[in-house]
Amino acid sequence: MTDPFRPVGDGARATAVTLMQLPHAALATLTGQGAPFVTRIALARDPGGVPLTLVSRLALHTEALLTGASCSLLLGEPGDKGDPLTHPRLTVQARPAPVLRDDPGFDDLAQHYISQRPKAQLYIGFTDFLLVRLMPETAFLNGGFGKAYRLTPGDLGLASP
Repeated sequence: MTDPFRPVGDGARATAVTLMQLPHAALATLTGQGAPFVTRIALARDPGGVPLTLVSRLALHTEALLTGASCSLLLGEPGDKGDPLTHPRLTVQARPAPVLRDDPGFDDLAQHYISQRPKAQLYIGFTDFLLVRLMPETAFLNGGFGKAYRLTPGDLGLASP
């Protein structure tokens, strides 16, 4: 089978970096029973640019994130017109890194999160909430028909894990 991925150039990197800045994404995890589960999450970025989300322990996806099992993000928006599959989208395979309330860096990271997502101030203090860094391991950019790229964390503007 022919490798479907094109060589990664500056254009693909720029598109991926732009998509990485979106304020929300679809998050895919596996439940404890092994069933797929997808939800929408709000995103911010930690000081190093790593995707960061605030989750409640009451949410089904949080259980999966706390196990450290791989997860996946889908970032991208279809345009108002035309085929939604022609618009760029980025799939990021990531490793969750929870930051619990009693972790030494939680308060500073929480303030950093609030600086990007001010409405989170309303509930970030609830005891069931925690932050989770979503550490990219690899990513796949679909830039439209025939424009598929396999990307590294470096291509996303991040240091390799």
